[in-house]
Amino acid sequence: MTLLGFVGGGLLLAGQGTTAHAQGLLERAVGAPEGLTIKGEVRARVEGIDGQFRPNAAQDDAMFSLKTTLQVEYDGGPWRIGGELWDGRAYGEKSNSSAGTGEVDAMEMVQAYVGLDFGLGGGSKAQLTAGRFTMNLGSRRLIARQAFRNTTNAYTGVNFQWKGRGGDQLTLLWAMPQLRLPDDSEGIHDNSIKWDQETSDLQLFGASLTKARVLGGSLELYGYGLAERDSADRPTRNRHIFTPGLRAYRAPKKGRVDYDIEGAYQFGRARATTAPTNRTDLDVSAYFIHAEAGRTFTGSWQPRLSLNFDIASGDRRNGRTYNRFDTLFGARRFDFGPTGLHGAVGRFNTISGGARGEVKADAKSDVMVMYRALWLDSKTDSFSNTGVRDASGRSGSFAGHQVEARYRRTLIPEVLRVDTGVAYLAKGRFLRDAPNAPATGDTKYGYIDLYFDF
Repeated sequence: MTLLGFVGGGLLLAGQGTTAHAQGLLERAVGAPEGLTIKGEVRARVEGIDGQFRPNAAQDDAMFSLKTTLQVEYDGGPWRIGGELWDGRAYGEKSNSSAGTGEVDAMEMVQAYVGLDFGLGGGSKAQLTAGRFTMNLGSRRLIARQAFRNTTNAYTGVNFQWKGRGGDQLTLLWAMPQLRLPDDSEGIHDNSIKWDQETSDLQLFGASLTKARVLGGSLELYGYGLAERDSADRPTRNRHIFTPGLRAYRAPKKGRVDYDIEGAYQFGRARATTAPTNRTDLDVSAYFIHAEAGRTFTGSWQPRLSLNFDIASGDRRNGRTYNRFDTLFGARRFDFGPTGLHGAVGRFNTISGGARGEVKADAKSDVMVMYRALWLDSKTDSFSNTGVRDASGRSGSFAGHQVEARYRRTLIPEVLRVDTGVAYLAKGRFLRDAPNAPATGDTKYGYIDLYFDF
């Protein structure tokens, strides 16, 4: 059903230098020499949804998906070479399922890179990576390697990283994001093997600077540009946007308060739709803000409680500007709940506030519960990732309440672990009364993941 692939696994950039790690099953089996890293993972997921919130999608659906990965990197010091062949497939979903390129990307070489590691004096280190790679930058809200999703974002280009002895970091980036294929319904349902493409018609560039030991935590300043151009076979919104942002954060730690405050503004130009007949460029003016404050208490279970607030602008449809925030290539599961067949909430046209509770029952398991209240930022734009819209604005701005819970446990250290969760979306007036809202009742979702690392 599924095939193995190369996967790079760094926290900041999957194609970065290999650090010391315990040998996995596969490395021991082949007797890997020093400098050669071979690691893999198989994740099997069963998930189901009832009370669909998306228009024109199956009212209830279930799916079995497999993600298989294998990391191979040789570190010859100071140079590196590595690659990744990612295999994501889905089975059993309905013909009108919401499953798409987020679930299927079979036998794809998302990474094939060479790298150079070198010192710059004063205890600082630098890495230069070129080729195909995946990466996480900052909070992962704008540029991320997906963890929960069955497929991942990947890029072809050049990435430079510098890290100072005191924890300061700098990243410079130019890349062409890979377009995941197949992207047609038949190819997705058949798990067709089709090579992802990069094109100069879609380019991502920018920089991120993180300063450690600021306000008891760290301060990050970044700016990312996206340049997109229409082509005959790929109609787009022709985005030419720039996103500067600022983030201040302090990681959770037992016995103290932590925080994560991030805001970004977006400007440039884009078209309101991808229709080939739409040739009018609109000025972009959009933003998002995330604010979170929490405290981890002492005790054997290390309970953490936090308050969360998010706002991401929606399009005002005034005909002169475009106001829907573009989350670029970010991840959202850690803020807004499970994606896959669910994933109602994302980083545009959303106002949300809520609370989260987390405990670690022992060294091998943890539990998380979160509640969110949901509103629209713009009554006339579609609500977040649902596709539900009332152009008249008469359906109001309250979307509903979402509650989610997750349990994770390591069954065999460094080999076998389980992750399971549920989500309940109690639909508010907007998701019940908007003209294209499905008459399906509240949304119920559940999943269970089994991970095998080797």
